[in-house]
Amino acid sequence: MGKYFDMLREDVRIREGLTACMNCGVCTGVCPAAEFYNYDPRQIVTAVQTQDDDTIEALLKSDTIWYCGECMSCRPRCPRGNTPGYVIQGLRTLSQRLGFFVESEKGRQQLALKRTVGESILATGYCVHPKLVDPDLHPEQGPVWRWIHDNDQGVFERFSENYQREGVGAVRRIDDETLGELHRIFEVSGGQAFFDNIEAHSERKAQEMGLEHADENYMKMVYTTNSGNHQ
Repeated sequence: MGKYFDMLREDVRIREGLTACMNCGVCTGVCPAAEFYNYDPRQIVTAVQTQDDDTIEALLKSDTIWYCGECMSCRPRCPRGNTPGYVIQGLRTLSQRLGFFVESEKGRQQLALKRTVGESILATGYCVHPKLVDPDLHPEQGPVWRWIHDNDQGVFERFSENYQREGVGAVRRIDDETLGELHRIFEVSGGQAFFDNIEAHSERKAQEMGLEHADENYMKMVYTTNSGNHQ
């Protein structure tokens, strides 16, 4: 076996998701992402099954593995019980571990996810906290979102009397003890080291691109860049 295939097989999702593919193409036929992107789950599974290092490395450095929406429509349809979505998850994790994600346009956006969703979890306990959804990063929300963002206290207190206060209810403030426990879980489980790895490889890529650091300008650049070559 190739070294990358061996590394992939360490991931339980690969062991459960790829057992006996016969390349029938049903997964591609039902895949929503395949309708909109240059994306074919069948071809990805075929590439992994070659166990060839060069082929798998090309996947790990490609935009292709970031097109999947992880809806798992492929899971119940496969006549052999495979789950190409699990294979994609395994490829993504390995790409992140090895720093290959920075070699593709969509892969570089992992930094934006880490600094938005990831840091929101650690700071507030919520994947998406309304006060941390920057209107400048979401122009598709229109001018109304800017007003909501600037007047969040009055808006969200209509839904919860404990908005950003400790107690019960939606978007309540998570107490410091609970947040501390969450941070310890991230530390012990390797989540923080994983986040640090995303930052380190992004920093390296930013410098390769002629920038001083992977600062907010770099983050916004990778967040908004769209070559238009993905469909």
